[in-house]
Amino acid sequence: MARRHSLVPPDEPPFYYGTIQISYEPTRENGRQGPYHRRRGETAKIAHEYFRFDSPHTVHAFSAEEEYIDSETVQGLPVVPFSELAEKYPPSEYAAFVAVSSTKLNRVRQDLYERTKENGYSLVSYVSSDAFVWRTAEIGENAFILENNVVQHDCTIGDNVVLWSGNHVGHRSRIGDHSFITSHAVISGFCDVGEFSFIGVNACIADETSIGNDCIVGAGGVVHRDLKEGKVYVGNPVAPLEKSSYESMGMERPEE
Repeated sequence: MARRHSLVPPDEPPFYYGTIQISYEPTRENGRQGPYHRRRGETAKIAHEYFRFDSPHTVHAFSAEEEYIDSETVQGLPVVPFSELAEKYPPSEYAAFVAVSSTKLNRVRQDLYERTKENGYSLVSYVSSDAFVWRTAEIGENAFILENNVVQHDCTIGDNVVLWSGNHVGHRSRIGDHSFITSHAVISGFCDVGEFSFIGVNACIADETSIGNDCIVGAGGVVHRDLKEGKVYVGNPVAPLEKSSYESMGMERPEE
């Protein structure tokens, strides 16, 4: 059976916090640029569905930066400007969940996560009832772990981590804070995935491998050696691209 992980008891009324819009999408090489209307708030809407039907929590509202709000309600719930959040839904009575994609190498999600904590909210995690998480695994706050994930003995899943559907995290491996693992990735035993990393669909990471912070491993990439931070790796076996992960995401390298 999957373990339930929550930072607030089920009988306390949690507040669900998620952006209703993706505020920025980097310019694509084909000339398209965002934001893309059909993607606005998609992660928050998906999280709402999972929390509503597969968690002990009640979803009360959505929130976003005021300049990105174009509707008073989303999926039948009120949309509250972030600046008014603590007044309308005080952190003494509500918990929060930040639902944002991997935009800007997960920095957008990190920023909202940290600002929400600074406002005094406890951050809850979601672990699907169809995920398998062994009893010795540690799950951080504001984690989003969807169906068919396997998290084995003595693994550590950091704070603000997303494990999309169907991944395998092998025994004693660590997933660093603010990382995003897409779907059907195999992370073998004794691996270390650095903070802010992005692991693409069907990637395969061999035992005892370390992946540096801010790495991107492309879809289907096969990793059998340690990877340096801030690079994009693709292929079988993976090799680095000339562009850094920051350039690929249209962003400056963050200050230390």
